[in-house]
Order: sequence, then structure tokens, then C-alpha cells
Amino acid sequence: MTVRLARLTGRLIRPVLLPVQFALLLFTLRLGRLRAARARGDRGAISIELALAIIALVFVAGAVATALYLLKDKVVQKVEQDPNMPGAGAGGATK
Repeated sequence: MTVRLARLTGRLIRPVLLPVQFALLLFTLRLGRLRAARARGDRGAISIELALAIIALVFVAGAVATALYLLKDKVVQKVEQDPNMPGAGAGGATK
């Protein structure tokens, strides 16, 4: 049962994380080009590749922050809808 659940979870999470995977691939590409520029000794290319790598890293951080914010909104809505959950609104049931 847990193996099937793990596979299902993987199949559901992968499409959601595609933008993050793309940004990580872009970041890895930029770091590879940075290493190549460093090996050539091209200082101009090094600074450009570093700037582009930082932009890609900021994009990854923004995508993760957005995903967490959207997840928080979904959880807050579910807690507000279910009166039996702890922290529910004033109409919550007490035990």
C-alpha cells in the first residue's frame, strides 16, 4: 500500500514542480557555462553568467514561495470549512 501511495504522490507532484525543475535546469546550465568561461579566463562572460545564474536562482525561490503561499491558502480554506478541525471558526465543535 505504501509503495502505491508513494508512486501516486510522485505522479501528482511532478507536474506541479515542472516550473521549478525547469528553473533548476536553467540554473545548472548557467553554472556550467560559468565554469567554461572561468576555464577560458573570460571575465566579461563570467560576470554575465553569474548574473544570469542569480536571476535563475531567484526565479526558483519565487516559484517555491508561490507554491507554499498557494498551499497555505488551500489549507486555511479547508480548516475554515471543517468545523471539527482545531483552529476552525467560531462555529467549531468542542469535545
